[in-house]
Amino acid sequence: MGGQHPGRSIVVGVDGSEQALQAVRWGAAEAERRHAPLRLVSAFAWVPDDSVGHSGLRERYREILLERTEIRLRGAVAVAERENPGVEIDHQVMVGSPYAVLGSEARRSQLVVVGDRGLTRVEGLLAGSVVVELAAHAACPVVVVRGTERDPSERAALPVVVGIGGSPTSEAAVAFAYDAAAVRQVPLVAVHTWWCPVVDPMTAPLLDWDAIETEERQLLADRLAGWAEKYPDVRVEYLVSCGPPARSLLEQTDGAQLVVVGSQGRGEFVGLVLGSVSNALVHRAACPVAVVRAAAGGGADAL
Repeated sequence: MGGQHPGRSIVVGVDGSEQALQAVRWGAAEAERRHAPLRLVSAFAWVPDDSVGHSGLRERYREILLERTEIRLRGAVAVAERENPGVEIDHQVMVGSPYAVLGSEARRSQLVVVGDRGLTRVEGLLAGSVVVELAAHAACPVVVVRGTERDPSERAALPVVVGIGGSPTSEAAVAFAYDAAAVRQVPLVAVHTWWCPVVDPMTAPLLDWDAIETEERQLLADRLAGWAEKYPDVRVEYLVSCGPPARSLLEQTDGAQLVVVGSQGRGEFVGLVLGSVSNALVHRAACPVAVVRAAAGGGADAL
């Protein structure tokens, strides 16, 4: 992908759950597309437990947990090698919490890939708000792999979807979406939802809804101006509607292979409702979700 950082790894968080293995398969395919090395990382969040007994037993307990983590990681490596044998793979168990480990990895990677949920609180890769925190603050784009895995031939023909909000959307997110569509040779669906609830129903007939929609379509066209010249082979479909942004994007994920949204790094998605949209996409989207921070080292810097 022309706008990404060549040479930097695609990092996948591994904890042994089926969701993490799904992320491994997705990450390995993405590494092959980007001609990038794949790095599989397991966070070993060791917390000494006095209830185990004396120090010798605690150390043995730690060794057992560490060995289990290493076995799970080797299993993930085997999955990646089987699915994409030509990809260069590195793997490592790192001591620390999942958020700290993956946050550190993000500072030297071009992409971090995670499953939508992990195993347990201690051993699991992700739990609850960690997904949103990582997506909002990581130094590189984050892909949360979720939804039912499709047959590769079926998935390959599906479009990439990008959410374009009413506020200035991260150029890095738009670049990421165009890159993703270009490398996959699929259409890009640009979704812009405007939300104008009418408090007094009696005023609704007085509004020129056609004029409002025309204005919103022009806003979307202005946001994407110039990108057609940079990506002439990417066919773009504009989708403009009135309603809750989360619902519009979720409806599109049923027929997409990836949905891309921007983030300003404060926990919200640019131009979308704070909290509700992020939770809806990360927890309910029918396809993987890419969250690209405005300050993340995405494609805009190189374009």
